[in-house]
Amino acid sequence: MSVTIEPIKPLIGGLVRVDKSRLCDPDVVESVRAGLEDRGVLVFAEIGLKDEEQLAFTDRLGSRVNFTRQAPGSDVSAQDVYKVTLDKELNNEPDYVLGTFFWHVDGVTMDMAVPKATLLSARSLADRGGETEFANLIAAYEALSAEEKQEIDSLRVVHTLEASMRPVWGHPSSERRERWTRMAVPMEHPLVWKHPDGRKSLLLGTHADGIVGWPAAHGRALLWRLQQWAAQPDFVYRHSWRPGDLVMWNNEGLMHRVAPYTDGRRTMHRTTIAGREKPGHRARPEDLARTLEPV
Repeated sequence: MSVTIEPIKPLIGGLVRVDKSRLCDPDVVESVRAGLEDRGVLVFAEIGLKDEEQLAFTDRLGSRVNFTRQAPGSDVSAQDVYKVTLDKELNNEPDYVLGTFFWHVDGVTMDMAVPKATLLSARSLADRGGETEFANLIAAYEALSAEEKQEIDSLRVVHTLEASMRPVWGHPSSERRERWTRMAVPMEHPLVWKHPDGRKSLLLGTHADGIVGWPAAHGRALLWRLQQWAAQPDFVYRHSWRPGDLVMWNNEGLMHRVAPYTDGRRTMHRTTIAGREKPGHRARPEDLARTLEPV
């Protein structure tokens, strides 16, 4: 075979062994698609892709999408490649990158189909920090008791970009809030995402701001407990980057975060595969307001 995928941990992660010249071969593409569903996150160690090679591989796997065109770091010279960096020459507004220090799922605060998968390649690394963690939200749901599943299966959750920024800014200015409003909209998603293949996953992250119909404190307490449950070691793979690594993950079934770093040299190039599932819709103003009421 021209490609093999070796499990990294029992419930998450696969190490892909393939020659770069074969990456876009039909059999490799199909194996990678299947491996993504089975392992959640795939590692192509030190494969060293250029932007055009990463875009070509992305296009073979599905339709590409760029959901952060308004965020600093988008590079018109490499269309649909987003540079994840704190380098002030490329990114003069670090909010979006700093927010990735906390658990999240890409694109859930956009009124669009949730992106299917994300591809991230390491171009420059920080001397310290910058490892990326991935949590399997499918395995986390499956490991819940029958009683717990029944309790949460019908719950709906409001997700906001502002919630994901609170750990970064604490008490942001009205100007900053308005900027976030232009970038995203409050969305309502099911807490338990039912996929067409019959699997179910939790849909969690720091952007999960409250449960529809619940007082804010009660909703956030449950969401945080579930996030802690999903982030336990059995469900998590932590990737220590090396130059040239390519990592891709199933964004419909995993949440991820990066270990904090301050080194502006760290630069990752991201491409994204469009999804077909849109589990939620825009949140109603009254439901959004309820997430701010403590009782």
